[in-house]
Amino acid sequence: MSTTATSTKPSENLNIVIVGHVDHGKSTLLGRLYADTGSLPDGKLEKVQAICRQQGKEFEYAFLFDAFLEEQEQGITIDTARTFFIWKGRQYIIIDAPGHKEFLKNMISGAARAEAALLLIDALEGVKEQSKKHGYLLSLLGVRQFAVVVNKMDLVGYRQDVFEGIEKEYREFLGQFKAVPAQFIPVSAKLGDNIVSRSGKMAWYTGPTVLDTLSQFKKEAARAEQPLRLAVQDVYKFDARRIIAGRIMAGRLKVGDHLVFSPSNKRANIKSVEAFNIDPPPTEGQAGQSVGVTLDEQIFVERGEVASHQEHLPLVSTAFRANVFWLGKRPLEKGRKYLLRVATKEVDCEVADIHRIIDTMDLAQQQGSGVVQKNQVAELTLRSKAPIALDLSASFESTGRFVLVDEYDIAGGGIVTEQVHDDQEFLREEARRRDFAWVKGEVGIEDRAKQYGHRAAVVVFTGGRHTGKSFLARKLEGRLVADGRHAYLLDGENLRRGLDADLSEEERGQTTEMARRYGEVARLLIDTGLIVVSTTNPFGLAYKEAVQAIRTLVHPAPVIAVHMSKTEEEPPPNTDIVLTGPTDFDAATRRIMEELKKRGVLAQAIGAKPTFQYSI
Repeated sequence: MSTTATSTKPSENLNIVIVGHVDHGKSTLLGRLYADTGSLPDGKLEKVQAICRQQGKEFEYAFLFDAFLEEQEQGITIDTARTFFIWKGRQYIIIDAPGHKEFLKNMISGAARAEAALLLIDALEGVKEQSKKHGYLLSLLGVRQFAVVVNKMDLVGYRQDVFEGIEKEYREFLGQFKAVPAQFIPVSAKLGDNIVSRSGKMAWYTGPTVLDTLSQFKKEAARAEQPLRLAVQDVYKFDARRIIAGRIMAGRLKVGDHLVFSPSNKRANIKSVEAFNIDPPPTEGQAGQSVGVTLDEQIFVERGEVASHQEHLPLVSTAFRANVFWLGKRPLEKGRKYLLRVATKEVDCEVADIHRIIDTMDLAQQQGSGVVQKNQVAELTLRSKAPIALDLSASFESTGRFVLVDEYDIAGGGIVTEQVHDDQEFLREEARRRDFAWVKGEVGIEDRAKQYGHRAAVVVFTGGRHTGKSFLARKLEGRLVADGRHAYLLDGENLRRGLDADLSEEERGQTTEMARRYGEVARLLIDTGLIVVSTTNPFGLAYKEAVQAIRTLVHPAPVIAVHMSKTEEEPPPNTDIVLTGPTDFDAATRRIMEELKKRGVLAQAIGAKPTFQYSI
């Protein structure tokens, strides 16, 4: 039976991927679907029939979709083909992903673009290993809308018990990773049963046809209707304006909107929306547009921050679980450092744990390995050097996808599947609540930086006892003040005897509360524009945890960590300067001063009023 497709302009598009074991009938299903909806281009049917006659083959519906002669000669689909048809106001973009194991890499690239999927199983062969692997791979790629099509029901006499047996077995398998298909549909693609029209040969089935099921798949919310995500590309000084430029990846913004920048928690209202050579200038922007905005107050934000509305903030973390596709020249290794790119943010990261590896050639799974080879897919946990703003890929594609760079080459890509709660989460939430409620004075951070000739920062000294930390800290403070800088020595011993006097011995031994108070005092001093020089003496051997707490609570102000030791030892993570053995304190002071200039804290000359840029 043939039906005429709707010819009106579609109101939306939906990307559908078709997957399944080789020879289970994907191309036949698609050929029948296109033929029965009247969606074939003029002359397509006649052309394919002529090719069949030329090759001495019986016409098959699969040939309507397998358009390449090479594919028809080989009898299998070898590339990810994309076609479309329009039905009832919606355009379906069909991605036919290869099922043969040698072409699984193409299947992955196809499925990664899909919003929904049809997965085929041969009724005669039943649930094969490839069928299970494809189901798992769809889940791995984050495709949550899918239906299972049990094809070739004519070869099993349209038996209900065969269909129900396949459905029961496959549902149990999918349940292992919480995948729930929208529908199981018994069909014969070759004969057209339950493809477009309901089949009288399977009266026992009362569910939707394949075409009905496609129409029931929901379109992802239009990006413009999602919560705001503006990735900051750069900050420009133009005339007297400071313009924050970036791409709106989701949502909308307009003049007057209150923006929150993550992960720094900086906040301000949009004063204007800027666009080049447009008169009158726009007052709003939406997803897909690159815009510039000015704010009603001068706050410091940098490339890599994500602006949102306060009601729908992104996640902020230093760790997340992800599915990664590795294409690098060298294997992906646990513990090795890589560059992570999420939207416009670039930060160093390492692979904290590899949970499972899947070989895209045969979808064989490995566990317990610390190495991911080329063309393998892995479930792993990544840990970044600094907090990053991101989202789960199921919620936001733009901030839920990332790439990994290995020695300047893009070597892998992936999707964020789960936030991993780290030991700094409590402090980050405290800092966010504190920053949102912060009562600001009339003098801003930019005003102080211009007046003082430097930005605020923390220089923290770590290491064991008798390494010279306190002496070098005092020497650095003296050098900064002598140079006309505004610096202050925050000695932890003073806090221990004053602010921390109410803490019990047990609380002091646990570090957490002391570090929290220490960081909050540093944050107050940072707000005054000071360069805070500090040691971690009160924390003893727990200085690593203390430094991380300080970083979290004063973020995004830079923290320069200087580790001092008598012998070679592993410094804390993110240490900037390591001093080992007998120390030349004058040389060490000069080295720290150079690091402060490098990080954009110190201007090159007193009296200058430069445009500062942090390097965090």
